[in-house]
Amino acid sequence: MRTPPALLALAATMTAACLSILAGWQRGGLFAERVLLVCVGVVLVVAAHLLPALCRPHGWRIRALGIVLWIGCMTATCYGHAVFFVMAQKHAGDVRAAVVPVVAVPGRNLAEIASDRASAVARLARVTEHRCGNRCAAVRIERTTLNARLIALDAESAEVKRLQLALDRADAERAAAKADPLAGLLTAFGVSSTRTDLIVGMAFASMLEGIACFCWLLVVRSADPLSTIVMPEQGVSHGLPVTPVTPSSYTVTPADSDATGPENTSKSPTVEEADDLTDVLTAIRDGTLRGTVAEIRKHLGCSQAKASAVRRQIARDATSVSSATDATTQF
Repeated sequence: MRTPPALLALAATMTAACLSILAGWQRGGLFAERVLLVCVGVVLVVAAHLLPALCRPHGWRIRALGIVLWIGCMTATCYGHAVFFVMAQKHAGDVRAAVVPVVAVPGRNLAEIASDRASAVARLARVTEHRCGNRCAAVRIERTTLNARLIALDAESAEVKRLQLALDRADAERAAAKADPLAGLLTAFGVSSTRTDLIVGMAFASMLEGIACFCWLLVVRSADPLSTIVMPEQGVSHGLPVTPVTPSSYTVTPADSDATGPENTSKSPTVEEADDLTDVLTAIRDGTLRGTVAEIRKHLGCSQAKASAVRRQIARDATSVSSATDATTQF
């Protein structure tokens, strides 16, 4: 059962590492800066994924320090991933905006056209009020020319206005194409498009990091031999009943009875080891004790060597129970 979480954890870590590589490459300027940012991002990703699983078997001091480091790694990693998501959205928006047709900007603006029209109107007024005398034909020709000039200027002004409206519509379409469609819907609730992209990127990054950390925790927990210990109360076997492996018992023979008379009431080393082993197994089964050497030593109040011996005996008993169960299932 370790294979599915291991595959999912490996896929999540590789994906997060690729995101950190691209984010570091985009944020850097010089080649050396990009390489260093990529290395830092990969180290932070791996540390954020493995720190919870690596700190789990240790005491509370190591766990507290690991939590602080893990929070820092997660914050930096999520920030780097958010940078990637925001840049990716920007690039996708640029690709969508490139499809919008480009409107050509007119040669003259409305202010220049209005100035020329004002000059033509003033000249027409002077010509109209001027007495022609023997020059009536020339005055009529100039008046007609000025009227035609005004008509041309009005047409040019209308065309410039039409092109300006088309340019404004193209700019609006280009801005709408650059924005994420979902982010555009969220702007109706008063959230800006840039802030929406950042929030969405942080959410995706947090989910990816959380999945990776949880899967690596499952993988490391499944790899712990103590997690495979089968207690008599746990589960129901579908095969023949199997007698669980118990610590070696102490058998008293008549000779031993004579040797250990009423004056000798202390337990032999074998009985004491069996009692310690039973006590530790009961505590592990109840969930009040983790099967590490440090925890066993603290629970029994014994030396490091004795705690290591009890830990090895528990691992051997767990392996024996697992082998016996597999043999019964195959039978």
